[in-house]
Amino acid sequence: MIILGIDPGSTRVGYGVISGDKNFSLVDYGVIEAKRKKADALILEISDKITDLIKTYKPDLASIEKIYFSKNVKTGIEVAQTRGAIILEIARHKIPIKEFSPSEIKLSVTGYGMTDKKGVAKLVAKILNIDSLTGFDDASDALAIALTAAHNKEWGA
Repeated sequence: MIILGIDPGSTRVGYGVISGDKNFSLVDYGVIEAKRKKADALILEISDKITDLIKTYKPDLASIEKIYFSKNVKTGIEVAQTRGAIILEIARHKIPIKEFSPSEIKLSVTGYGMTDKKGVAKLVAKILNIDSLTGFDDASDALAIALTAAHNKEWGA
């Protein structure tokens, strides 16, 4: 089974791809960084890159982080727009989607819902049997989201 995890953002979107059924291994991870400034062009750029990931890895399941309350309403709206476009692309490819809150993800991966980003990254690396994760937190968060979906017993329902 291939699982795609997505950590949505307004201009940077983390992605993580894992494979396996009980023991999971790393396939790929990284960030999509939109270069365009206008909202319509930015969303289209991110959507196109999500489609490329779907075509490359052919995931059986996708998972995405729910938006939590943002103090900056403008940023919250921008993330919501990007997240909606990502969900649309996943749905167009008829891939089941699971959504998890930040605390659900942290609890699933670390056993504690308030773990910091470094703690999440460290445990994700340990679960996937790799030395460490490099790059932006968005990518390690996306892997945590994929692992949460993998451990969620209700995904097939």
